Amino acid sequence: MNEASWLPTSGPMPRPDSVEQAKTILANEAFEAPNVQTITFRALEFTAVCPRTGQPDFGRVTIQYTPNKKCIESKALKFYLWSFRDEGCFCESLAARIADDIVEAITPQSVSVTVHQSPRGGIELEATAER
Repeated sequence: MNEASWLPTSGPMPRPDSVEQAKTILANEAFEAPNVQTITFRALEFTAVCPRTGQPDFGRVTIQYTPNKKCIESKALKFYLWSFRDEGCFCESLAARIADDIVEAITPQSVSVTVHQSPRGGIELEATAER
């Protein structure tokens, strides 16, 4: 982990200014990987915005990866995912973008990102990106 950690150790977490800022923090807060084969994160309260209607999209994100030399710090991941709250993105694009950003941040051996969008208008959606 970065010696001068940007994220607070207690109290409320500041809101991300942008996805790019959160992406930088995701990479900077990574730590040396212990001897583990698979790591899975499940974010159950993910929100983004429909780029066409501006309506909120709610859902879940599951990230499973095999570390190489670095691991994702969970608070940095929470901050990163929070940065999409006001971002207009399609579910399919989100899965690909999150997978690409994780590859850029920690260069894992493999990563799978599934974004499950809760039903809106009677349709639910699930998109998976693997790298």
